[in-house]
Amino acid sequence: MTQHISAGTSLTRRGLLGAFAATAVAAAPTYSNAAGFLRGGGDVRRIKMHNARTGESMDTIYWIEGQYIGDALNEINFFFRDWRRNELKQIDNRTVDIIAATHRLVETREPFLLLSGYRSPATNAMLRSRGGGVARNSLHLQGQAADIRLSSRSVSQVARAAASCSAGGVGRYSGSGFTHVDCGNVRSWGG
Repeated sequence: MTQHISAGTSLTRRGLLGAFAATAVAAAPTYSNAAGFLRGGGDVRRIKMHNARTGESMDTIYWIEGQYIGDALNEINFFFRDWRRNELKQIDNRTVDIIAATHRLVETREPFLLLSGYRSPATNAMLRSRGGGVARNSLHLQGQAADIRLSSRSVSQVARAAASCSAGGVGRYSGSGFTHVDCGNVRSWGG
């Protein structure tokens, strides 16, 4: 886990997480400080994921009381990188917010498995050439989409939670066992 507190402070990340977890639970019923499309976001936003392709895990608070945390966003950008080419792109905060809100809404401690985050043009072209419905102008190319999975929840459960945010696209890929989320136009597809 990456430390996101400056070296000059005596707080530990674990202590900080505990303090904010209590705040999030207290704030969650009203959602007074969360944008309407992020019901479930709370006063603290956290993203918890694992990437089976790289073996990396991430559990980080990236937003506190209306402010994004730059170091945490940098960690997210690295985690979501195109692992095939080791290329980074800034991941759209709206996509991260949708993932965090979805995670809270499905009520599990299990981290999301990230199957695909940012895709470089070369990677996207390679995947398109193999077939499988990869869009030519995929929002993955813009750092605005992610393909995610939970073993403890069905694709439909994750997709319903993501769709309830009314904040972007939600694709159900039941045959492949994952849900696509993005911060593009509100729409849904798949089964």
